[in-house]
Amino acid sequence: MATRVITGLILLAAILSVVPAANPGGAMGILLVLLGLAYASVAIDPEDATAYLVVVLAVGAAAGSDVLNAIPAVGMYLDGILGGLSTALYASVATIAAVRVTNRIKG
Repeated sequence: MATRVITGLILLAAILSVVPAANPGGAMGILLVLLGLAYASVAIDPEDATAYLVVVLAVGAAAGSDVLNAIPAVGMYLDGILGGLSTALYASVATIAAVRVTNRIKG
C-alpha cells in the first residue's frame, strides 16, 4: 500500500514540476528526491536490485536525450515529466547504495 501511495506522489510531483506556477524555486525537485529515497527504502530489495537499476538507467537515458521533445505541442511537457521521474529514480539509487554499504559493514 505504501509503495502505491509513494508512486502516485512521485507521478503527481513529476507532473507538477513542469507547471511553473506549481513549482516555485524548484521545490518539486526536492520533493522528488525525498520521495525517491522513501520509495527505495520500502519497495526495493537492495541485495537484488539489478532489474530495477537497469530501468533507472533506461529512464535516465531517455530523459537525458529529450526523446519525447519531438512530439508536437506536448513533447516538451512529457519530457519534463520523464525528467522528474528520473530524478526520483536516481535518488532511489542513492538509498540502494547506502543500504548495501551498510549491510556490508554490518556483515
